[in-house]
Amino acid sequence: MKVISSLTSCVGVVIDVRLEVLDIEKTLYDGFITVQERDFRIRILLPPDLQLKRARLHCCWQLKHLLREYKHIVKQRLQQSGDLGSFILELKTVLEVALNRFPEGRSIPPPRYYSQLISEMETVGWDKMLFIDMDFQTLKLKADDSSGRQHVLTVKLKSKHPAEAPDCSADLPVPLTITWTPQSTLEQLHSQFLLVLESLTDFWDVLDEIDRKTWVLEPEKPSRSDTMRRIAIGNNVSIKVEVDPRHPKMLPECCLLGADHVVTPLRNKLNANMHMWNPDSSVLNNLRDVLEIEFPSPATHEKSSFNAECGICYSYRLEDAIPDQVCNDPRCGQPFHQACLYEWLRALPSTRQSFNLIFGECPYCSKPITVKMAAPKS
Repeated sequence: MKVISSLTSCVGVVIDVRLEVLDIEKTLYDGFITVQERDFRIRILLPPDLQLKRARLHCCWQLKHLLREYKHIVKQRLQQSGDLGSFILELKTVLEVALNRFPEGRSIPPPRYYSQLISEMETVGWDKMLFIDMDFQTLKLKADDSSGRQHVLTVKLKSKHPAEAPDCSADLPVPLTITWTPQSTLEQLHSQFLLVLESLTDFWDVLDEIDRKTWVLEPEKPSRSDTMRRIAIGNNVSIKVEVDPRHPKMLPECCLLGADHVVTPLRNKLNANMHMWNPDSSVLNNLRDVLEIEFPSPATHEKSSFNAECGICYSYRLEDAIPDQVCNDPRCGQPFHQACLYEWLRALPSTRQSFNLIFGECPYCSKPITVKMAAPKS
């Protein structure tokens, strides 16, 4: 038997490969190919006429896993390579490409990883499994809270599962904190997620009531992680509320938006009546009582009543922004996007600037109007 410590291709490149010839006819090679300091077991069986294009390649399971998307390339290389050394060089190039697709530090899991994972998924329940990728390393589990809302937990497992804690994410208004030990399972992970959901049930109940009973101007399509709602009060008048996920029934942070002659009386009522806030009542009822108003609702108003276009660009939504700057003259009240008004005023020679405020004239009525400098885009 002859041991080959390296092979040299026809272009003179030495390939880091250790192959042992197992027969006199030199048709059977067995050994290792090293790529990126990792060894892979390989066996090459040549036909009696030693034609490489009819050779058979046997790989360890790690090598099979890496080459599963490159089978056609490996077959093509067998057909076209002039000798065994050239083929090994081509194979090493393919392996380097395959390994680079994996994030740094990520290794291929051993067979027991898959058997244990399938057992854990059966325990969790296939009805809770929304998605699993082809590598069996990214899972999406569904969970319903006590109000019937469906949530999704994305789990990215490490190759040494369960010895290493997985990366978990979900659409939540607070950081997702999971306790994990080498003895933890997917079922325990799912149970922890359910407890997190239950701790946020009151928060989502508050926002769902607002979404259901008022016209929400922003965000356009709220997610479960959004804590802010901009609620329409009237034409070009709204209130922005920021609900605390940990204390959802307490008085939220409020910001009234609109012309001064409309907003000032509402702000005075808010300051005078905030002592009336009742944590045992809903946030929406409290806002009605404190502001002494009735919010327009889908049952009483069309949303188009509050979708006033910007007086400069003539559109309602500009990227993610809606018109939130309003002329303070009661006879005008024209709304503008902050960015549009800022650019308009900045182009006028009569405009003045003080710190981050721009002072100029309303494009419609020429009355004084002020806008903050537009924040630079990140």
